[in-house]
Amino acid sequence: MQTRIHAGPRVPHRLIRCARGAAAGVLLSLAVPPVPSAAQDTTRRGRPTTRTAARDSAAYPTNGTSAAARALAGRPAPVWPVPGPPPLAGSLLPAKRIVAYYGNPFSKRMGVLGEYPKEEMLRMLDREVAAWKKADPATPVQPALHLITTVAQGDAGKDGKYRMRHGDALTEKVYGWAKERNALLFLDVQVGLSTIQEELPRLEPWLSKPDVHFGMDPEFSMKDGTKPGRKIGRYDAADVNWVIDQLARIVTQYKLPPKVLVVHRFTKPMLTNASKIKRDPRVQVVIHMDGWGPPSLKRDSYAAYVYAEPVQFAGFKLFYKNDRKYGGPLMTPAQLLALTPKPLYIQYQ
Repeated sequence: MQTRIHAGPRVPHRLIRCARGAAAGVLLSLAVPPVPSAAQDTTRRGRPTTRTAARDSAAYPTNGTSAAARALAGRPAPVWPVPGPPPLAGSLLPAKRIVAYYGNPFSKRMGVLGEYPKEEMLRMLDREVAAWKKADPATPVQPALHLITTVAQGDAGKDGKYRMRHGDALTEKVYGWAKERNALLFLDVQVGLSTIQEELPRLEPWLSKPDVHFGMDPEFSMKDGTKPGRKIGRYDAADVNWVIDQLARIVTQYKLPPKVLVVHRFTKPMLTNASKIKRDPRVQVVIHMDGWGPPSLKRDSYAAYVYAEPVQFAGFKLFYKNDRKYGGPLMTPAQLLALTPKPLYIQYQ
């Protein structure tokens, strides 16, 4: 969800009753974590400042200009592009760049997918797609809508899992929007106290379609029973590999082109044993840096949590509001194309 506000050292979960959800009694959670002190030298949601990025990263792109990048210059660089099986016919990556709009139509605070009326939102997406085509004419741009279909909650719910599952009606609606732009649909899950193994199977009827892909968010995977939002959750490579196996099976069973799997990341501990994530040509894995802040901080985060731990492909999130929250500019396509590696999945919230 990434809809967080500074509100003191410890703030309980905030619940909003969304316009359409109110009629159905649906609550969407805006979890608010503790705000670190200055001595902790971190930014909100654990996004590293220069010093924490330097501590956690093994290497930085040589074209970096931060103190962390300069301090780590000369260390062995991770291997990009990552060696692996050649792409199968119909693979989206690396032949195309995906530009996605993220959120949930029931909430104006979870991303642009719900913040603007449908037609305005789609026109905005069209403009971003055009901007990326202009910035990199050699790489075709594939639009996408990225729907949070399972939403972490501040309330336990009847089953005590602290998550709410949206049904087929919402997915069908957003899938229809995607069809209007020849766009992909990503289904993203925030499992709360459930598990990825419990949440993915119910989405198989959608994932059996050739233009529907999957996202998993470690932030809200609370393996120790902590309520979502009290701290950052985690997935292990074993969880990612289980998802890869399921998506690969679906690709084979339904004779589909390869799936894209987006894994959110903005701290080191939220994805453990990343080097053990498998590479299967039927599933293209994107490690997606979705921290917010000024460009210098976002570059450091990308270096620490994407570049320094190569998996397969790279993603980068831009926040229309939060990236500008303290007067900073929104990074441009040209600035993102200067990164190592060049991100092939771009998400706007």
